[in-house]
Amino acid sequence: MRGGELLRLIAAQVFLHATMAGMRLATPLLALQQGYSAASVGLLISLFALTQVFLALPAGRFADRHGLRRPLALSVVAASLGAGLVLVWPVFPVMCVSALLTGGATGATVIALQRHVGRAAQSPNDLKRVFSWLAIAPAAANFVGPFVAGLLIDHAGRAPADLTAFRVAFGALALMPIVCWLLVRKAHEPAPTPVPASAVTTRAWDLLREPMFRRLLFVNWLQSSSWDVHAFVLPILGHERGLGASVIGGILGAFAIAAVVVRLALPLFANRTSERGVILTSTLVTASLFCVYPLLASAWSMGLCSVVLGFSLGAVQPMVMSMLHQITPHSRHGEALGLRLMTINASSVAMPMLFGAAGAVIGIGGVFWIVGGVVAMGSHTVWKLKARRSA
Repeated sequence: MRGGELLRLIAAQVFLHATMAGMRLATPLLALQQGYSAASVGLLISLFALTQVFLALPAGRFADRHGLRRPLALSVVAASLGAGLVLVWPVFPVMCVSALLTGGATGATVIALQRHVGRAAQSPNDLKRVFSWLAIAPAAANFVGPFVAGLLIDHAGRAPADLTAFRVAFGALALMPIVCWLLVRKAHEPAPTPVPASAVTTRAWDLLREPMFRRLLFVNWLQSSSWDVHAFVLPILGHERGLGASVIGGILGAFAIAAVVVRLALPLFANRTSERGVILTSTLVTASLFCVYPLLASAWSMGLCSVVLGFSLGAVQPMVMSMLHQITPHSRHGEALGLRLMTINASSVAMPMLFGAAGAVIGIGGVFWIVGGVVAMGSHTVWKLKARRSA
């Protein structure tokens, strides 16, 4: 894949994902301003991920049948409609519908783009390179969307955070998916992979019969859970250490920056690294850091640990995506990506509740140690991973 086309696809994902990220900031703020409780806001935020759990597999199958442009066209319509509805009717039930629409559109876009980029890659090294670049898009979108929404909410109205300012923010967010469509509408699509006439009807769950795919999904779940536990538990640990909100935010920000930096660097080392080697190193480093984290008391030491953890976890997703495209059939890449996304989002919905309950019983430090131990035991599964080109 040429650099210019890959850059357009990255920018396309940034613009559509930024709509969801901006709505995830703006709608809770408006709901709180209208007097809704923290529990209601929590429900609203969870809806952004809920749609992706149930739509991931159908979106993957749809991408397998129709390629890139048709799934993205539907995603653009859903994302713009989601933001536009709140622009017209800024009430809580419509915000919930908007969360479902923009969250589902983002998930379908991720699957379609990852499938397209993986099919366009020419070699395993090319897979590692393109997925390292593509993995930068969500991080960029999670900055652009909230930044634009926050700026407009504070400055676009007659007074900061009045209803007019919120409506201007929703209008701007509704326009972003249109830019996504302008960037991808002329993208070159590889010829579809023909399905043999003798092929039997398959289900997505049949992919789990392949031992290598099961191992890869389990390893990806371990790394995703580590990411979730850090984001969820670190603020609580920092509060116990007496750190201020800005300091805790800085530690989390250092983690995010490190994850982006390592993804920028990975393409330079694609020819000299293997997927299994990177994932195994990340697994061992992550397990070690989780054992050390609860023992740290100062902001600087926790910040340094956060940066190293960002390097470690940030390197995993491109390697997982590269292996996934090598071990699954070309005609079923969309299904495999959908199954992976469904697993991760279901985990992201359930894990915070589990972490919170465990922390109340054994303490926050105990949560770090248990997750670190589970990740360490997962290194045995990582060692069995083997990338091979599927038929």
